[in-house]
Parts: sequence; structure tokens; C-alpha cells
Amino acid sequence: MFTGLMLNTWITATAVAVIAGVTGFFAVLRGSSFAAHAIPNGAFAGAAGASLLGLNPFAGLAAFSVAGALGIAGLGRRARHDVATALTFVMMLGLGALFVSWSTEYAQQAYSLLFGEVFGVAADEVLPIVALGAASIAAIAVMFRPLMLSSALPEVAEARGVSARRMELAFLLVMALATSMTVPVVGALLMFSLMIGPAAAARSVTARPLAAIGLAVGIALVTVWTGIVASYQTNWPLGFFVGVLGGVFFLFGRAYGAGRRRMAVRTAAA
Repeated sequence: MFTGLMLNTWITATAVAVIAGVTGFFAVLRGSSFAAHAIPNGAFAGAAGASLLGLNPFAGLAAFSVAGALGIAGLGRRARHDVATALTFVMMLGLGALFVSWSTEYAQQAYSLLFGEVFGVAADEVLPIVALGAASIAAIAVMFRPLMLSSALPEVAEARGVSARRMELAFLLVMALATSMTVPVVGALLMFSLMIGPAAAARSVTARPLAAIGLAVGIALVTVWTGIVASYQTNWPLGFFVGVLGGVFFLFGRAYGAGRRRMAVRTAAA
């Protein structure tokens, strides 16, 4: 389980879990969960278009990820954030449907990008995935303070000269970068649950940002590692385990948070 291709699986899955946990925390904090769903699923259209043109599908994936981020940020200046996200999403999906309808040899590759091929990661794919993950983490580290301020207290951020629009665009571009590295591994449909489930669970447990980020990363790692072992042993799809475990951790987090709040109320009343 820790040799050959499986070693590549462990390394890339670990990198994906770390970036999903960090990015997911800010997506939940900023109320951008829909964008975390729209960008990877919409980017699927880019891979379809690139394959149709005989290009590297991952180049198309990255291009459409960035285009989706720019589209959401641009339309968000003239419409509500959820409306801008939805419009960008449906336009990208429409293009994806068109590209797929023109192609006769894309079915297997489409399945791989939707659901991932974590057990088929080649040795020459490991370094680019890890490098993109490191770049995403570095970008968030550089803009951590203004991003945190604009996410939690946007009015205070504006008063201190932090542009909410620039922070929104910067974060969406980081999410696009994360999408480019994670979708080939866990798939477009699974990235959303891996980003949002652990982060939402962590936010339910603690309100301290760094603690929540660390907990989100830890939950994402446990989710992916457990899913790999379970999928390897049962031959069931990894996505099933990732989705179920993400939901279970979220329910536990909500229950823990609710119990802690009730205890605090009783202590204050006493």
C-alpha cells in the first residue's frame, strides 16, 4: 500500500487535503461555498474544450479555472455574489456541454476529471501538484492578514484601506490555482466536499482562525487517508468515502459546537 503508484497516491492526496483545508476555511468564512463548487465544476468545460482541440486537458482546466474566478469577480461588481457565481457557472457548464457534444472520445477522460483518479497518479505528476499546492499556501500566507480582515470584518477592512474587491479577486484566483491541482486527483465533484466539509466542521468547533485552519487541514487529511485505505480494501469509489466522511465530521462538529454553547449558557446562568 506504500510502494509504487500507491506512494504517489499518498503524496498527492496529502497535498490536496492540505490545500483544500486551508482554502476551504476562507471559502466558508467568506460565504463563498458556492464559488468553491462552481469553479472546479465549471473548469471541467476547459478540459473538454482542450481535448477537443488536441491540447493538454489540464491546460484547459487551469485556463477555465482562472476565467471562472475572473468572471465571478467581474460580475460580482454589478450583481449579488451568488447571482454572479451562478451566471458564471451556467455559462461554463453550457460551454462544457457543447464541447462534450462535439467530441466522441472524451467519455473516459470526462469521468476521470469529474470523479478523480487518485490511484492513477504518475510519478511525473507528483511534483507539479505539490508545487501548485505550495504556491497556493504561500499566496494565502502572504495575504493572510488583509484576507482575514476582509473576510471577517469587511467594513473595518475598507476603513483601513483594504479593498474588498481586490481581496475577493485574489482569493478566487487562489481557489482557481487550487482547483488546477486538485481536480485531476480527487475530481471536480469531490473537491467541493473536501473543501467545505472539513472547514465547516472546524468552524463549528472553534472560532480561532489558526486553530480552525489547522483543524480543517487535520480533518481533510483524516478524510482522504481513511478514504484511500477504505477504497483500496473494498474497491468502492474514493468519492463515496470522502463525501460520507465529510458529512459525518460536519455533523460531529455541529453537535460539539451546540453542546459547548449550551454548557456556556448553563455556566453563565449559574
